[in-house]
Amino acid sequence: MDCRVVVEAAVPVYDVSNPDEAVRIAISKTGEMLNPDLNYVEINMSERHCPHCGDALEPAFIAADESLVALELEMTVFNVERDEHAARIARKEIGQRLESIPLDVVAIEEVVDDESESDGSEEAEEEEPVVAGDGDDEVLPEFEELIDE
Repeated sequence: MDCRVVVEAAVPVYDVSNPDEAVRIAISKTGEMLNPDLNYVEINMSERHCPHCGDALEPAFIAADESLVALELEMTVFNVERDEHAARIARKEIGQRLESIPLDVVAIEEVVDDESESDGSEEAEEEEPVVAGDGDDEVLPEFEELIDE
Protein backbone atom coordinates (compact mmCIF):
# COMPACT_ATOMS: atom_id res chain seq x y z
CA MET A 1 0.00 0.00 0.00
CA ASP A 2 1.20 3.52 -0.83
CA CYS A 3 0.19 6.50 1.32
CA ARG A 4 0.24 10.27 0.91
CA VAL A 5 1.30 11.80 4.24
CA VAL A 6 0.83 15.46 5.17
CA VAL A 7 3.04 16.77 7.99
CA GLU A 8 2.66 20.22 9.53
CA ALA A 9 5.90 22.02 10.40
CA ALA A 10 6.40 25.11 12.59
CA VAL A 11 9.25 26.98 10.88
CA PRO A 12 10.87 29.93 12.71
CA VAL A 13 11.78 32.96 10.58
CA TYR A 14 13.70 36.00 11.78
CA ASP A 15 13.78 39.70 10.75
CA VAL A 16 10.45 39.85 8.92
CA SER A 17 7.90 42.62 8.78
CA ASN A 18 4.76 41.01 7.32
CA PRO A 19 3.14 37.55 7.00
CA ASP A 20 3.72 37.25 3.22
CA GLU A 21 7.45 37.83 3.62
CA ALA A 22 7.58 35.33 6.49
CA VAL A 23 5.81 32.63 4.45
CA ARG A 24 8.05 33.22 1.43
CA ILE A 25 11.22 32.98 3.54
CA ALA A 26 9.95 29.91 5.43
CA ILE A 27 9.18 28.05 2.18
CA SER A 28 12.61 28.94 0.80
CA LYS A 29 14.36 27.95 4.02
CA THR A 30 12.50 24.63 4.20
CA GLY A 31 13.21 23.88 0.54
CA GLU A 32 16.94 24.45 1.09
CA MET A 33 16.95 22.06 4.05
CA LEU A 34 15.07 19.34 2.15
CA ASN A 35 16.92 19.56 -1.19
CA PRO A 36 18.47 17.67 -2.87
CA ASP A 37 17.67 14.56 -0.80
CA LEU A 38 13.92 15.14 -0.48
CA ASN A 39 13.13 17.25 -3.54
CA TYR A 40 9.90 15.24 -4.00
CA VAL A 41 8.35 16.73 -0.84
CA GLU A 42 5.72 19.34 -1.65
CA ILE A 43 5.77 22.48 0.50
CA ASN A 44 2.53 24.45 1.01
CA MET A 45 1.16 27.04 3.40
CA SER A 46 -0.85 25.50 6.20
CA GLU A 47 -4.46 26.52 6.72
CA ARG A 48 -4.96 27.64 10.29
CA HIS A 49 -8.26 28.45 12.01
CA CYS A 50 -9.18 30.15 15.25
CA PRO A 51 -10.04 27.44 17.81
CA HIS A 52 -12.88 29.54 19.28
CA CYS A 53 -14.67 31.11 16.31
CA GLY A 54 -13.34 29.08 13.36
CA ASP A 55 -12.16 32.12 11.37
CA ALA A 56 -9.25 31.63 8.99
CA LEU A 57 -5.87 32.84 10.27
CA GLU A 58 -2.63 33.76 8.53
CA PRO A 59 -0.13 30.86 8.35
CA ALA A 60 2.47 33.15 9.98
CA PHE A 61 2.41 34.57 13.51
CA ILE A 62 4.66 37.62 13.87
CA ALA A 63 5.94 39.18 17.10
CA ALA A 64 8.97 41.49 17.48
CA ASP A 65 10.09 40.96 13.86
CA GLU A 66 10.19 37.20 14.36
CA SER A 67 7.70 34.74 12.96
CA LEU A 68 6.51 31.19 13.37
CA VAL A 69 5.17 29.90 10.04
CA ALA A 70 2.91 26.86 9.67
CA LEU A 71 3.78 24.85 6.55
CA GLU A 72 2.39 21.59 5.23
CA LEU A 73 4.89 19.12 3.82
CA GLU A 74 3.43 16.35 1.65
CA MET A 75 5.18 13.19 0.56
CA THR A 76 4.22 9.76 -0.74
CA VAL A 77 5.47 6.76 1.20
CA PHE A 78 5.59 3.49 -0.74
CA ASN A 79 5.11 -0.14 0.34
CA VAL A 80 3.78 0.33 3.86
CA GLU A 81 1.52 -2.00 5.79
CA ARG A 82 -0.44 0.55 7.85
CA ASP A 83 -1.10 4.27 8.10
CA GLU A 84 0.95 4.50 11.30
CA HIS A 85 3.95 3.00 9.51
CA ALA A 86 3.65 5.61 6.72
CA ALA A 87 3.44 8.42 9.32
CA ARG A 88 6.58 7.21 11.13
CA ILE A 89 8.54 6.99 7.88
CA ALA A 90 7.47 10.48 6.74
CA ARG A 91 8.26 12.05 10.12
CA LYS A 92 11.67 10.37 10.20
CA GLU A 93 12.64 11.30 6.63
CA ILE A 94 11.51 14.92 6.95
CA GLY A 95 12.62 15.29 10.57
CA GLN A 96 16.20 14.25 9.78
CA ARG A 97 16.53 17.22 7.42
CA LEU A 98 14.53 19.74 9.48
CA GLU A 99 16.44 19.65 12.75
CA SER A 100 14.81 21.43 15.70
CA ILE A 101 11.57 22.08 13.77
CA PRO A 102 8.49 20.52 15.37
CA LEU A 103 6.45 18.23 13.11
CA ASP A 104 2.89 16.95 13.45
CA VAL A 105 1.16 14.45 11.14
CA VAL A 106 -2.00 16.11 9.83
CA ALA A 107 -3.37 13.63 7.29
CA ILE A 108 -2.68 10.20 5.84
CA GLU A 109 -4.52 8.89 2.80
CA GLU A 110 -4.02 5.79 0.73
CA VAL A 111 -2.92 6.40 -2.85
CA VAL A 112 -4.83 4.33 -5.39
CA ASP A 113 -3.31 4.05 -8.88
CA ASP A 114 -5.88 1.68 -10.41
CA GLU A 115 -7.04 4.35 -12.89
CA SER A 116 -3.60 5.01 -14.37
CA GLU A 117 -2.80 1.30 -14.59
CA SER A 118 -6.07 0.51 -16.37
CA ASP A 119 -5.55 3.43 -18.78
CA GLY A 120 -2.08 2.21 -19.66
CA SER A 121 -3.24 -1.35 -20.25
CA GLU A 122 -6.11 -0.22 -22.48
CA GLU A 123 -3.70 1.77 -24.63
CA ALA A 124 -1.43 -1.23 -24.91
CA GLU A 125 -4.35 -3.41 -26.01
CA GLU A 126 -5.40 -0.94 -28.70
CA GLU A 127 -2.00 -0.97 -30.42
CA GLU A 128 -1.59 -3.47 -33.21
CA PRO A 129 1.26 -5.89 -32.58
CA VAL A 130 3.85 -6.19 -35.36
CA VAL A 131 3.97 -9.76 -36.55
CA ALA A 132 6.42 -11.13 -39.10
CA GLY A 133 4.67 -12.06 -42.33
CA ASP A 134 2.11 -9.20 -42.26
CA GLY A 135 3.47 -7.79 -45.50
CA ASP A 136 6.47 -6.13 -43.86
CA ASP A 137 9.02 -8.63 -45.14
CA GLU A 138 11.59 -5.84 -45.49
CA VAL A 139 11.81 -5.21 -41.73
CA LEU A 140 13.28 -8.59 -40.85
CA PRO A 141 16.04 -8.67 -43.51
CA GLU A 142 17.20 -5.15 -42.57
CA PHE A 143 17.52 -6.20 -38.96
CA GLU A 144 19.57 -9.25 -39.95
CA GLU A 145 21.79 -7.10 -42.11
CA LEU A 146 22.53 -4.80 -39.16
CA ILE A 147 23.54 -7.77 -37.01
CA ASP A 148 25.90 -9.11 -39.70
CA GLU A 149 27.73 -5.76 -39.88
